[in-house]
Amino acid sequence: MMIIVSHPTGNANVRAILDGLRERNLLLRFHTSIANFPGNLWDKIGQLPPLHEFERRRFRPELRAYTRQHPWLELGRLAAGRAGLRSLTAHETGVFSVDHIYHALDRQVAADVRQAEEATAVYAYEDGALESFKAAKARGLTCVYDLPIAYWQTLRELIREEAERRPAWADTLGGGIRDSQQKLDRKTEEMELADVVVGPGSFVMDSLPDWATHKRRIVSPFGSPVSPAAPARAATPSTNGKLRVLFVGSMGQRKGLGDLFEAMKLLNNPQVELVVLGSLQAPMEFYRQEYPDFTYEPTRPHAGVLELMASCDVFCLPSIVEGRALVMQEAMSRGLPVIITPNTGGADLVVPDETGILVPIRSPAAIAEAIQWFCDHRDQLPRMSEAARRHAAAYTWPAYGGTVARELADLSPATVS
Repeated sequence: MMIIVSHPTGNANVRAILDGLRERNLLLRFHTSIANFPGNLWDKIGQLPPLHEFERRRFRPELRAYTRQHPWLELGRLAAGRAGLRSLTAHETGVFSVDHIYHALDRQVAADVRQAEEATAVYAYEDGALESFKAAKARGLTCVYDLPIAYWQTLRELIREEAERRPAWADTLGGGIRDSQQKLDRKTEEMELADVVVGPGSFVMDSLPDWATHKRRIVSPFGSPVSPAAPARAATPSTNGKLRVLFVGSMGQRKGLGDLFEAMKLLNNPQVELVVLGSLQAPMEFYRQEYPDFTYEPTRPHAGVLELMASCDVFCLPSIVEGRALVMQEAMSRGLPVIITPNTGGADLVVPDETGILVPIRSPAAIAEAIQWFCDHRDQLPRMSEAARRHAAAYTWPAYGGTVARELADLSPATVS
């Protein structure tokens, strides 16, 4: 099997897939917008302090020969964002919107698929697979669909329920509730064309529609960052005497932030400090009206996020819908036990009485009870911190990419027909 892979920006899971495929001689080509390799233009630009964004597009040098770049629309999106020209990046409609970038790359990949005689499969991601898959089907190639978040029907149902349940938070729920019917139809058609669906866990796979149950599925959990050597976490209170509970993510109700705020109000415990790091989805005044006593930390480079994690005691992400939030394993790798919902996609990360507490969605009372448990059992933090670190370390990026690549290598036409 020789596979053409596409993704507009690249991220940790895409890099792991590429590494796994290349190591097994399955990678034919990788299409993306901007790829930073040692010594190339993006590498030099990324060394300038205002343009560190390009550092996030760094790939292994071994991938250079496989990579085809299509940078112009993505450069336009980045420039428009810096200039505050929101109309140019507006959801679905902006000329430099994420949707237009995905669709443009999809068309360019489709052209490659039509011409690449060596190709036997196409590996693409949600919202950027339709034209590539159509071209692949015309040639009898295998279509591999990577779904990093719950299928759109499940996501939309949960988001709509949240808009009714917490109307004040409706504007923070993100694009899922604002997607046009045309975009939703595109997602459905992509799934219909897919032969293989790749996902990071049972929550995503359980979200697939009944009519897709016959498709071959590959489940592989995302990897964790390598945890640095660190001393055991002390059982004594933090420097300010409070239990520091950390939330990291976009500041909206899809991540359950409204429920966490309500839990803190129910808890009403001066010995607990809520630290929130994330991008604003509403004016700061809105969040302060909902719960005034949290400590806000603005977004920062990844190293700074990990540093903040190491200064906290417990990580809480009561999400309503995700795929598998990477931030959970990042927090655990820094020694933070977790309070999470099954809908984060990380139920397997919680070992009861070891690595954290699993709470139901939409339950501020359960969140408050879990936080209070940690506050009452500070002496358990060193043990649980080390257990969280060890458990996170069991999930590696080579294992994630290797599992997907190995199962793809074992496919034959009969297994995907």
